[in-house]
Order: sequence, then structure tokens, then C-alpha cells
Amino acid sequence: MMRRSILALNAGSSSIKFALYDLVSSRDMQLVSRGTLDLGDKPTLRAKAADGTVQCDRPLTADKRRDAAIGEMLNWVQGEIGERNLICAGHRIVHGGSEFIEPVRLTPDIIDAIDKLTPLAPLHQPRSLAPVRAIAALQPDLPQVGCFDTAFHQTIDPLVRRFALPRQYEEQGLRRYGFHGLSYEYIAGRLSEISPIFAAKHTIVAHLGNGASLCALHGGKSIDTTMGFSALDGLVMGTRCGAIDPGVLLYFLLERGIAAEELQAMLYEKSGLLGVSGISGDMRTLEASNDPRAQEAMALFAFRAAREAAALANTMGGLECLVFTAGIGERSATIRKAICEKLTWLGVVLEDRANNTHAEILSRPESKVEVRVIATDEESVVARHSRMVMQA
Repeated sequence: MMRRSILALNAGSSSIKFALYDLVSSRDMQLVSRGTLDLGDKPTLRAKAADGTVQCDRPLTADKRRDAAIGEMLNWVQGEIGERNLICAGHRIVHGGSEFIEPVRLTPDIIDAIDKLTPLAPLHQPRSLAPVRAIAALQPDLPQVGCFDTAFHQTIDPLVRRFALPRQYEEQGLRRYGFHGLSYEYIAGRLSEISPIFAAKHTIVAHLGNGASLCALHGGKSIDTTMGFSALDGLVMGTRCGAIDPGVLLYFLLERGIAAEELQAMLYEKSGLLGVSGISGDMRTLEASNDPRAQEAMALFAFRAAREAAALANTMGGLECLVFTAGIGERSATIRKAICEKLTWLGVVLEDRANNTHAEILSRPESKVEVRVIATDEESVVARHSRMVMQA
């Protein structure tokens, strides 16, 4: 019997993460394969089965076009790991604006509407839509579903979302949206699975990767978050500046005569850890460096994360649980410790041995705040939402 499957895709700047799930019942899915389509100088397809067995690790054709690489991935998914009926492809879409607050079937009109939001996420939105368009061209009969990073934050109070700008601009969509919503949705679900008690706790989730943000959770819902109108806001990131005095931007534009396009490139691609260190935007490289500038960049990253965590605790009226996730959050004991040491006044007491071994629970028994590490899984959320859309 041919299996019915869903392909979940999570597009980045130079790679696309994907996961294939079989539908085993109307409610349950089973992971078949998880992999990465590397679109760098040497395009490569890598995939592992659910048990970790390597299924594929091979270079792609000399054709480096994204469409061609996605086509090879689809051929591999549908042919080389068994016959299956691929019922849809689901996509993580970074920005849904005010209109898209739940997953949707991606029709040509919907895709055009999402594309119009590109000014709100000028680097991320085109990357989100690239595999959508590629699959539409390669397999036009394959249904596609869009799942939006901004949707999870619709529960944030209007007061928290508002900028202190003339009111007409808010009515035109200039407000705080928040991002990394699929990751936060997954973590909220995992906390509920671990213990229903967590649903009632005041929790901060630290999604720390090349892109980084924090989210205040209560009752499994987003209460506040550090990213706002754009994915530039909030924490120091790999190459993005995070929150910055708007006067600095006016100075660059009006006094230094920097063109808007040049300023955009600087804020998105040349700032953050890379800009401060002058070495790299990769935390692993900075941790391995003895250069004082690398230490300064890491110190600023931790300081800003702790400061924003304190602000989110204020929004919630307390802090009972702190969860680290994503690449840096899951793997950097150094950064976790630096952040937690700045939150001792909130009751955070870290257990060094647990932190250094990347244990599930990092806090000491006497800590008033439980500190955890939970690996995120945005692709599973995309697959689950896609299944619901297809069953509707």
C-alpha cells in the first residue's frame, strides 16, 4: 500500500532543511527522513532516517540553481526511499503580516499576497518563497501549505505590540509582529508534554542561533517577544545588529550620506557578532578564538540576552522556567552560563556539570527558576499544520 506523506521545508540563506513524514493515522505522523539541501558553493544533499542511519550524502549536479537542486531533492524523496504518495509540501514562511495568522493553502493569489510583505522582511521573505515557487514550477499539481513564523505571536496584547508612533501608522500595519513562532510553538507543546504544570508557569524561551530572539510564554501562549516589526530587532545576532537607537540610523542616512540599500546590508549582514568581533558571525568560531574582540562580542551577546530576559519577566510578572533552544542555545554551555549568571537576581542557579554536559535540566535543586535545554523542531510543526490544512 502506497504511503501518504508530507514534506516539510525550512528555507535559509544557503540551505533548506527538510523532513519527510508518513501519515500513520488521521492524527499521527511518523518521521521518515530528515535532511539538509546545502545550496552553497558545492550543492549537497544530506539525509538521515529517523534512527540516524545515513540515507544520502552526495553532491548535486553542477547546476547550482536553487530550482534544479530542489528538483533533485524531490526526485530523491519520491523515488529513492520508497514509493509514497506525497500529498503536500509545507513551508515555513517568515512573515505573515496582519493578514496571515494561521496556515494556508498556497495558491497563486496567496503567494502574491505573501510576496507583497517582502518589505517587512527583505532578506527572509524571498528565501521563504523561493522553494514554494520552485516546487510550483516543478510539480504544479502538488499542493503546498504556508506556515507563518509571525502567527504564534497573535496572542500578544495590543499594548505590547504598539509603537509610540502616530496612530495611523499602526493602522497601516506598523507594529511588533515577532518571529521564530514555529520554534516557540514546538517548545510550548514539548513543555506541556513534559508536564501540564509547565503550561501555567511563567516561561522564557531563548531561541539562540544565527538569528536569535526570546519569547515570554504563559499558558502555552506568546505574551511578549524581543523581535518586533522586523527580524532585525531585539538580541545581538550572527550578522544582525538587534535593537538599536533609531537616531543612529538617522545619523547614517542624514549625516554620513549612506544609501538606504547600503544601510540595510550593514544592519542585516555586517553587524551583530560579525560586526563587533571583526572575525565571524559564527559563535563556534568566536568561542575557539583568543582574540579579545571575540570575547567582547560574546559578552555583548550574553548581556543583551539577559537584559531582554529581565524585561520579558517584567511583562509576565515573574519567571519560573527558562528554556534554551536552537544552535547556540542547545550547544553552547559558555553562552548559557554567561546569560544565567546575569539572572541570578531572578532566582536562576545553574548546575555547572549539567550545563557542561548539555543535560536536559541545567538548574540546581534550590534554583527558583528551572532551566532546561530542549531541541527545537520547526519542521514537525510545519508538517502538523500542513496535515490539518489538507484535512480541512
